[in-house]
Amino acid sequence: MSSYPDDRRYSKDHEWLKVEGDLGRVGVTDYAQKQLGDVVFLELPAVGAKFKAHERFGTVESVKAVSELYCPVGGEIVEVHGDLAQKPEAINTDPHGEGWMIVVKIADKKDVDALMDAAAYAAHVASEAK
Repeated sequence: MSSYPDDRRYSKDHEWLKVEGDLGRVGVTDYAQKQLGDVVFLELPAVGAKFKAHERFGTVESVKAVSELYCPVGGEIVEVHGDLAQKPEAINTDPHGEGWMIVVKIADKKDVDALMDAAAYAAHVASEAK
């Protein structure tokens, strides 16, 4: 059984995208937060910033490492989870829920179609773990 919600799409960079109309809510997967360890700091973009698919949109810092965050789809940031900077541990405790990071206005639906579903992402993670 996959620990990745079926209502999202996933990138090879371990970000998830939950499509909500023409918007997409973005966060990191449970696998990514486990690899990171305890998250202590987060750098997120400003509302209005524009990114191409798979372009770096921020960084997440944990007790183990600093990792870059990549936007799974191209578009404009319309919302940033501001509270997350004060409580970055939500990324560890609820990565697919309260640990969301940004909401992007999706520029091209083809970007969504290029992402993996939950089963494909689980297989990707399994192959990476070997």
